[in-house]
Amino acid sequence: MNKGQINVQTENIFPVIKKFLYSEHDIFIRELIANAVDASQKLKTLHTMGKFEGELGDLTIDVKVDKEAKTITVSDHGIGMTAEEVDKYINQIAFSGAEEFLEKFKVEGGNIIGHFGLGFYSSFMVSEKVDIITKSYQPDTKAVMWSCTGSPDYEMSEVEKAERGTDIILHIAEDATEFLDESKIVALLRKYCRFLPIPIRCGEESKWEKPENAEAKEGEEVKEVEVKVPRIINNTNPLWKQTPSTIQQEDYLNFYRELYPMTFEEPLFQIHLNVDYPFNLTGILYFPKVKNQLEIQKNKVQLYCNQVFITDQLEGIIPEFMMLLHGVIDSPDIPLNVSRSYLQSDSNVKKISTHITKKVADKLEEMFKNDREDFEKKWDDLKVFIEYGCLTDEKFYERAKNFILFKNVDGKYYTMDEYRAGIETLQKDKNDTVVYLYAHDVNTQHVYIQSAKEKGYDVLLMDGFLDTHFINLLEPKIEKCRFARVDADVMEKLIEKDDVMPAKLSENEQNSLKEIFEKSADKEMFTVQIANLSESELPIMITQNEFMRRFKDMEKLSGQKSFYGDFNHYNLVVNGNHPLSTKILEETDTEKKDKMTQQLIDLALLSQNLLTGEKLSDFVKRSVEMM
Repeated sequence: MNKGQINVQTENIFPVIKKFLYSEHDIFIRELIANAVDASQKLKTLHTMGKFEGELGDLTIDVKVDKEAKTITVSDHGIGMTAEEVDKYINQIAFSGAEEFLEKFKVEGGNIIGHFGLGFYSSFMVSEKVDIITKSYQPDTKAVMWSCTGSPDYEMSEVEKAERGTDIILHIAEDATEFLDESKIVALLRKYCRFLPIPIRCGEESKWEKPENAEAKEGEEVKEVEVKVPRIINNTNPLWKQTPSTIQQEDYLNFYRELYPMTFEEPLFQIHLNVDYPFNLTGILYFPKVKNQLEIQKNKVQLYCNQVFITDQLEGIIPEFMMLLHGVIDSPDIPLNVSRSYLQSDSNVKKISTHITKKVADKLEEMFKNDREDFEKKWDDLKVFIEYGCLTDEKFYERAKNFILFKNVDGKYYTMDEYRAGIETLQKDKNDTVVYLYAHDVNTQHVYIQSAKEKGYDVLLMDGFLDTHFINLLEPKIEKCRFARVDADVMEKLIEKDDVMPAKLSENEQNSLKEIFEKSADKEMFTVQIANLSESELPIMITQNEFMRRFKDMEKLSGQKSFYGDFNHYNLVVNGNHPLSTKILEETDTEKKDKMTQQLIDLALLSQNLLTGEKLSDFVKRSVEMM
């Protein structure tokens, strides 16, 4: 038996590994499986190169949980290690076997996972002692056993082992006994290892099947029986590793269901990433349907390195708007054995993030150019994603402005340039500013929309919850433009022209009319205004200041406490040129005048769904009386 001391610069290496290198203790299972896959992949590489002439046999990796013995064992049938290699790769921390293997045999690193040689030591995060029993693939080599209790001291001796490969035996510490639950280990394996290229087996699972050679009685079917079968954790050939030209759309949908078994709505479409320069990147990104809720589910895009799961917490790693997507990203250029904060600052990760943004923009632009009709059909579902991308990524906006669509209240779609060309003559105000009228609800704002249409104006439908922010983004980018909601003011003031409608009432009559309505209107809710409009316009309208309403909308979306609280203030605009205004002024019966005034106010409130409760009951009763 040999005894020795692990060659490290400090005796505190284990606390450092335990505390700082990995953010989660359960990462140990990922690291051990990754090493086992490496060992198997190395053997396959040597076999392909003719440097290993033996039988590969079954390379399945076994994970066994023994609750009574308090051990977890990870076994592979890969390349194994000699005593010298154990000394070199285990006793000299951070000297990576994977790196030397790549250098020695000059092979591409796409299927070799390890980079730092530190993965094995993550096992000490949950173990009071770790044993390695290993036998090299090389002929005439002895198997060796290495044991360490988490200090720099270790023991190593020759042992008997019939087959090549490595067994890692973790003696679980008292503060980590939760990992002795096989179901927990299975869950971790499915989280981290579900797409690794070597089969992984852990325990058994139930399966219902018909017994072999069973004969059914006449008129009856052979009944299925429950049988126990080995539980295979992973899909060794995930779709993103396959050639896009060989994949059918149904395959993409099936893989989506495999990734998200509890999601029942199909995605709109997908992008298959397959890049080998200037970095290696594969993956599939799905566009889900996102409408009036910002469903940023931060665990929907999964990051892999050579099919090893790294993280699904991608804040700061990919652009924020990409969090709306679902799918997988896989690259050997992404560091595996590091924390998320390191990922955020890694130069390769940043390059990959930029490239993905470009590929997404390319795909959307291609869809728009190749089949605009289909793109328009998808627009209502894509709109949130594209607006969010424009709001959070200036480079994405520069690309997206070519395929951003405006939809009007009649359901017609226009590019930004097309829409500008269509409205700029008629909807230009006296200051040469083109006014983009919009509504957020066709039904509740129907009166205002009709008022705009009667003047030949077009009205956009901006009913998305990001639209207020998006409008604020567009106004300074589109030359000499202003967005105005149709109920922000009377139409004559929303798009002011040089010609002004003359007033039928004198200044004194207008002041008297204003006083009459101020007497009946809720002073905390309304500011009464007299406007000179056409006789065909409504006698009274309710509007809300564009700036104040936008400000409140943005506060609401951001989740901030409103500066205005629940305060809602409106303008009560009385059409001084309407015959009813003259009739009210001429009415000598005070009670009748008040009833007429209140009736007009309530009608305006009713049109905006602002008349409720007791006031609504009073309105109904008064309406019957006046009839």
